[in-house]
Amino acid sequence: MSKLASRMLQTLNDWFWWDHLWLPRNLTWDDLKDREGIVYAKVSHLYITIFYALLLMIARRFFERYVATPLAKIMGIKEKVRLKASQNSVFENFFISFSKHPNKSQLEGLSKKSNCSVRMVERWFRRRRNQDRPSLLKKFREAFWRCTFYLLAFIGGIAVLIDKPWFYDTWEVWVGYPKQSLLPSQYWYYVIELSFYWSLLFSVASDVKRKDFQEQIIHHLATIILLSFSWCANYIRVGTLVMVVHDSSDFLLESAKMFNYAGWKSLCNAIFVVFAAVFIITRLIIFPFWIIHCTWVYPVLYFPPFFGYYFFNVMLLVLQLLHIFWAFLILRMFAKFLYSKLDGDDRSDKEESEESEDVSTAMKNGTGVRGSPSANSHHTH
Repeated sequence: MSKLASRMLQTLNDWFWWDHLWLPRNLTWDDLKDREGIVYAKVSHLYITIFYALLLMIARRFFERYVATPLAKIMGIKEKVRLKASQNSVFENFFISFSKHPNKSQLEGLSKKSNCSVRMVERWFRRRRNQDRPSLLKKFREAFWRCTFYLLAFIGGIAVLIDKPWFYDTWEVWVGYPKQSLLPSQYWYYVIELSFYWSLLFSVASDVKRKDFQEQIIHHLATIILLSFSWCANYIRVGTLVMVVHDSSDFLLESAKMFNYAGWKSLCNAIFVVFAAVFIITRLIIFPFWIIHCTWVYPVLYFPPFFGYYFFNVMLLVLQLLHIFWAFLILRMFAKFLYSKLDGDDRSDKEESEESEDVSTAMKNGTGVRGSPSANSHHTH
């Protein structure tokens, strides 16, 4: 039985690493062995990224505690005191199993079952929802960590590419492919970026969850697959271009979030406008019309299309679809900005305040704040 399993694994391994899947016709993995002073990227190099991802997660904890938290205090960010929902098994079971936002009839049913007024039930659910929402400090620390990494990665990417001919002429991406030597700067640029995206994927359960949570997961997975494949197939040059294009706007978004959390609205809005412009230019113009054009059109002039060629371009198209989705959110936020209604990240849930909720609910029901509202009201942002 063990021999059969071993043979099956070997067969799968041989099929997965079949030369014609990864490389152009008439080329094999033997052609990409180090020789004549040319060093190639190796699959074994990718294993270290998991270890570095864990180191980045540890570094992040120290950064958030000893750098981000003190800075948050300097910028005037304070932890908001939250009133905890009292222990109530009936409400808790409904909250977990049915809905976090009970409607009018459900509120009345829970009121009868618990001998509490509808307003007390509504307040309990509001407080319980707020307990699950991340604090302002947590959001700030996360944004500051990402802003710092993306900024350093963008600077590092420019340093890696500034003297490379393919940074200015995308035709150079395919000159001599796939026999292109791996440079030390490219190695570290790839390893650090891939490690960071692994760390984001590992920490996704504890990070701030936004409305585009599923899109973020798809983005992280697509980026990891794209970087890993481009590494193995020696698409290093175009891979570095993809990374620097993405990093160019990400640090602006995270810095805008930081200032928004600190209440520095004017600076936040100014940075957001710059971010929106950079995002549109890099993700909707440069990425599709320079980079994807480079990977779709130029390669077939050097070698016939193969599976790796199609796979790489499909992954780039997945990223482009995500870019279009996020561009829609950005333009919607920009429209709010034009009408002076921009207030925070459009993907985030806004915390519900006790007083504002009571006033809002009372107004909807035609009663005073001291009345007994029966309609459910919740704000999302």
